[in-house]
Amino acid sequence: MILYLTVIIAGTLTVGVADGILFASPSVFSVLDGIFHASLTTVSIIAIDGILAYAIRRLPEIWFVNSSGIFAVSRVERRFYRFIKIHSWKDKIPELGGFTSFHKDKLVSVSDTEYLKRFVLESNYGIVIHVSNAVLGILVAFLPYANKANIWVPIFVINFILSILPMMILRYHVPVLARLSRRSEK
Repeated sequence: MILYLTVIIAGTLTVGVADGILFASPSVFSVLDGIFHASLTTVSIIAIDGILAYAIRRLPEIWFVNSSGIFAVSRVERRFYRFIKIHSWKDKIPELGGFTSFHKDKLVSVSDTEYLKRFVLESNYGIVIHVSNAVLGILVAFLPYANKANIWVPIFVINFILSILPMMILRYHVPVLARLSRRSEK
């Protein structure tokens, strides 16, 4: 969590200071104005992410139960996750399952079928939420105070990256969870 907060705060300050120095007449007031607008944009994108997560969590569970279809992870994608060594850095990315009272940072049981099905369900919800947050963070560009591309574009990119990383971790785990779930049913 500290890593994410550091990236968000440092990114926001960097964008604000750069805006005040590079895209305005450099002064203390232009830097403060840049930091203010960057902070407002960051808070807005976090709010957009939260609203999207809340709305997606209210969708019917039946849409997220399966580990096939749009939730299927191809061999190429699994190879990509091994190539980027996701297993070595995945624990550095915060897991916010506490919001749904289902933590996905540790596997509690490999034989409880209902638990494994719930784990897949929660992972699929998380995948959709993180992809939506990554893509729909672009909505921040339409806010009146985020009208400067030199502010909203870098903040959108930071949000995109911070949303895609947990999505990749969830997709990395879903095939194993689905396999364990099928095994436990037998």
